[in-house]
Amino acid sequence: MHDLLAAAYGPQSWWPAQTPFEVILGAYLTQNTAWKAVERSLANLREAGTLSMEGLLRIPVTELQELIRPSGFYTRKAPALKAFVAMLYQEFEGSIKVLAAQPTAALRRRLLALPGVGPETADAILLYALGHAVPVADEYLRRIAERHLLVQPAPRKDRSGYQSLVQLTRQAFSSEMADGHAQFFNEFHALTVAVGKAHCGRIARCEGCPLATDLQHAGRVRAK
Repeated sequence: MHDLLAAAYGPQSWWPAQTPFEVILGAYLTQNTAWKAVERSLANLREAGTLSMEGLLRIPVTELQELIRPSGFYTRKAPALKAFVAMLYQEFEGSIKVLAAQPTAALRRRLLALPGVGPETADAILLYALGHAVPVADEYLRRIAERHLLVQPAPRKDRSGYQSLVQLTRQAFSSEMADGHAQFFNEFHALTVAVGKAHCGRIARCEGCPLATDLQHAGRVRAK
């Protein structure tokens, strides 16, 4: 699937951000909203001079809420962002590099302990901002896995379902060199988002999909 999608869409060059810290902000803000809304919120932060760790540390939470209002759920996301920045200063010297140097498993547990951080957000931060080789799963991949019979039973919309998708991705790339896993996970997630937006929404639009031939195979398996 990775190879079919890569041939169809080319390199994705994710995450769309200028700095690792901006990646982290985007991972929070994109929860339950479209990326266009995230871009408006980031533009507001940039215009206000608060698109930095120092800026988020000093801005009152009520002002932050207004700046990120376009992303929705701003009363929840603003305190969550403040909590992340507070942790960064209190525990990691206010440094993304110090944060990134922590062991993956311990760092993931710490991120999950923060308010407003679930598995997808934690893994997106680990992979795209901090360079850790962890797969990221989302609703697009869940739909692909269900429709193409990649996981049995079909993955649910919960943490166990998420973990089954992560494990599926790890297994798919297990034969690749370990030092290349982060890049494969990076590109594969970005590619599943690309095909998901184009073809695998709530209603499948399979005509012209790069994965259509595999879906035909899955249909024959289901028929058996």
